[in-house]
Amino acid sequence: MKFKLIIAFVDDAATDNVLDAARQAGATGVTVINNARGEGVKRQTTFLGLQLEVQRDVLLFLVEEHMARDILNTIEQTAGFEEHPGQGIAIQLDVEDTVGLTHQAQELLKVVQGDEGEESS
Repeated sequence: MKFKLIIAFVDDAATDNVLDAARQAGATGVTVINNARGEGVKRQTTFLGLQLEVQRDVLLFLVEEHMARDILNTIEQTAGFEEHPGQGIAIQLDVEDTVGLTHQAQELLKVVQGDEGEESS
């Protein structure tokens, strides 16, 4: 079984919605890193010239490769990354090897086999 790592940088107010949507799309778990700081192309400032820092959460999803694109699209749509600048970003990376996923891999195998069975029908 091959995996992808999806890393999403989201506004902390959107974290719960993104987590729920990703689970609905097939993600089986997530690691959340709270209080990250992000900066886009343009630094946002207040009317007093002070820097405005929006708190971000970093969400790390280790997902089966066949499900990765759907989960990535769901995260993007839920968080609204393309609607307004500064909403966040998400990327996916290939994972070469994993350990400690025996139980999770068994559950994912059932899901993947179910999807492949539906496609061949």
